[in-house]
Amino acid sequence: MAPIDHDALEAIRDGVRSLCKPYGGDYWRAIDASQGFPEQFVDELTRAGWLAAMIPEAYGGSGLGLAEASVILEEVNRCGGNAGFVHGQMYNMATLLKHGSEAQKAAILPRLASGELRLQSMGVTEPSTGTDTTKIKTTAVKRGDRYVVNGQKVWISRVQHSDLMILLARTTPLAEVQRKADGMSIFLVDLHQAIGQGMRVQPIDNMVGHETNELFFDDLELPVDTLIGEEGKGFRYILDGLNAERTLIAAECIGDGRWFIDKASRYAGERVVFDRPIGQNQGVQFPIAEAHIEVEAADLMRWQACQAFDAGLPAGASANMAKYLAAKASWEAANVCLQTHGGFGFATEYDIERKFRETRLYQVAPISTNLILSYVAEHLLGLPRSF
Repeated sequence: MAPIDHDALEAIRDGVRSLCKPYGGDYWRAIDASQGFPEQFVDELTRAGWLAAMIPEAYGGSGLGLAEASVILEEVNRCGGNAGFVHGQMYNMATLLKHGSEAQKAAILPRLASGELRLQSMGVTEPSTGTDTTKIKTTAVKRGDRYVVNGQKVWISRVQHSDLMILLARTTPLAEVQRKADGMSIFLVDLHQAIGQGMRVQPIDNMVGHETNELFFDDLELPVDTLIGEEGKGFRYILDGLNAERTLIAAECIGDGRWFIDKASRYAGERVVFDRPIGQNQGVQFPIAEAHIEVEAADLMRWQACQAFDAGLPAGASANMAKYLAAKASWEAANVCLQTHGGFGFATEYDIERKFRETRLYQVAPISTNLILSYVAEHLLGLPRSF
């Protein structure tokens, strides 16, 4: 695997920080309070080319790897923003890039790179199956030159602010396949044609303000050329996107963790109680130092996952472990930052309570910490499957 060139990544960090600078706490607090969508920020990030980082140059992108993409999202969060509004385009790209047809890529990728289209949504999770993906009940039945989709999805983000969505559905019943991972296919759905024409969107209010939804499919018709790759192999295809997703979210958590640590360190050095800075007390400084150590350790696993993914090597183990370590580290840093600030940490103007809620999400999504532990136990340690 090629080593990570951290000097080259500094230019990306500087560029993203410069773009984020005008979008301070006031901007993100207003978005959070209204449960809105940061259209202005997303548009500017797109125009600057950052969301096209992983699109090959032949299609109008930058032709960069997951390592560079991870730095972009890390810096958004380290600057106090929320990359959860834009990260879908990065990891959804992996599935389309690796398994889409040349016709699909030629038609879609240049328009994604220019910002004409957004591919921010992936429809996988269902109410009755959760992370037991092989048992999804949404079906796509081929009828002539169409697939007819029926079923339901939940916790599908950014549907109302995207043009396209990658959808996973069963094309062969579970009872008819030899392996339960077989018989699922992925489709590229034009949301403007689907919504109101067999697909209904029901928004879900939630504590972190993410635009997320429940989807209902009632005889939604999809042209056969919306199928990505071969029919029945969709589960394997989508794993590429999921490994990218977990690695990128690990990077976001690292950005969050560094934001919390910087914030706590500054406050601990400035806040004077009993005639001394509170950071002079080991009871205050040691938890901050410990949080810093854990974020830095998680960062090392992030780079390992990026290297494996960009080299085309199996990245499932490193991506899962990176996500687990980074989510855990950012959550612990969030608690330390809130505790350091005391009552002020609960005031919205300090932005801690907002980012506290945002980073807590990643203990649960896109995969819970328990599922990662199960994966490691079974696939790395050879222990019996627990479910």
